[in-house]
Amino acid sequence: MARIPGASRSQGGPIRRLFVGLVYFLTRRRLHRVIMPIQVTAHHPKILWGRGQMEQSQARSKLVDHKLKGLVELRVATLVGCPF
Repeated sequence: MARIPGASRSQGGPIRRLFVGLVYFLTRRRLHRVIMPIQVTAHHPKILWGRGQMEQSQARSKLVDHKLKGLVELRVATLVGCPF
């Protein structure tokens, strides 16, 4: 459990609310819920934007087969004890 509470969609100005709402919507569509690391990162929209760019570039990389990427993600998650 995170020590920092997650950011709500109603915090900040209208541009920030729109951006965080869009990120929450896309996360819910992909994972069926908004995970805590995304909620905590949403406190800083610039960092959230960078994280999104990193995730997209890793997902779209064609250097390694997507099945192998999935296996590597699962192995790393088990090594570090990630609950997600």
